[in-house]
Amino acid sequence: MSAIRIVLDAMGGDYAPQETIKGAVQAARSYGCTVILVGLQSAIAQQLARYDTTGLDLPIVDAPEVISMDEPPAQAVRRKTNSSHVVGLRMVRDGAADAFVSAGHSGASMAAALFILGRLPGIERPALAGLFPTLHKPVLMLDIGATTDCKPEYLLQFGQIGSVYTALVRGVHNPRVALLANGEESTKGDRLVQEAHALLLESTLNFVGNAEPKDLLLHDMCDVLVTDGFVGNLVLKMGESVVSFATRKIKLEMRRNLIRRLLVGLLPATVLTLWPGAGRWRAPAGALLGGAGLVTAGLLPLRQVRRVTDYRAYGGVPLLGVRGVTIIAHGKSDAFATMNAIRQAKEAVESGTLHAMAEAVSTNLLSATP
Repeated sequence: MSAIRIVLDAMGGDYAPQETIKGAVQAARSYGCTVILVGLQSAIAQQLARYDTTGLDLPIVDAPEVISMDEPPAQAVRRKTNSSHVVGLRMVRDGAADAFVSAGHSGASMAAALFILGRLPGIERPALAGLFPTLHKPVLMLDIGATTDCKPEYLLQFGQIGSVYTALVRGVHNPRVALLANGEESTKGDRLVQEAHALLLESTLNFVGNAEPKDLLLHDMCDVLVTDGFVGNLVLKMGESVVSFATRKIKLEMRRNLIRRLLVGLLPATVLTLWPGAGRWRAPAGALLGGAGLVTAGLLPLRQVRRVTDYRAYGGVPLLGVRGVTIIAHGKSDAFATMNAIRQAKEAVESGTLHAMAEAVSTNLLSATP
């Protein structure tokens, strides 16, 4: 079997092309896939020369135009036909590559995928599917930003394609599908949620009902969580900010406590006699060192939390519902994140998700009104 060919937008992301090229080299070496580097040829070649690429398949395809982050996506895709987004996705459409990965303009990636690849048969709207870390295991949440204005039928299809992806790529048998709502009862939510609940309940999916945000984080209730792109994007960004806030706040408080103990411990005995309350904070050098050790030990669980919630470990999010594997990575992706995005694309190709998604929708389709 020939190596899987992954197109990488080498110019996409805040740290491109340095980190994207480094991640491509690591992925080609670790996963044995062909990584096609699309972008400004001279810049890519200059970065690639820094690494030993012996035995690695890293061809360069020139794409002299770059879509900047402030450009309207649809207009930019139509106007810049030699951009890395357009050139790369054309390769996927024409069979010259098996998947596309980009950390660049996410709107341009979605627009180009729709224009160039098109939707799978029966799919009304595509969805971005992201793994959301929870207390038990990651949950696939979709949509997280591709389709913000949804109909109930769209949410049904999100459940279908999300279930297929979870089963084939993540190896979860008969995935449990839940609907994000403000209550567990079927009568909760706005009209969109209530009507989507009825469709999901009538489908052949393993639908387990509504899930509140607390269920997502604390309870092992579902494997796939369905919502519209507007709400999903807000939940994702709020989750990222809460994790960042909590870890930073805990670190700050632990360090403040250590500094206070150190300062009080160094006070002379005469001061302590005048301030009896300070005695409980004073400690010999050994105890102070022990305090520092406790702080260090306390930071270890925080590091583990950061690893679990680190977007770099997941690589990127798949755009499900289009005729080709498309992975959209975080704009701040470094080499590690880029490598994992390429891994995710490779796994999606190997699992044959595209055919399975089209089949799942066609056999259980409640068509949305165009």
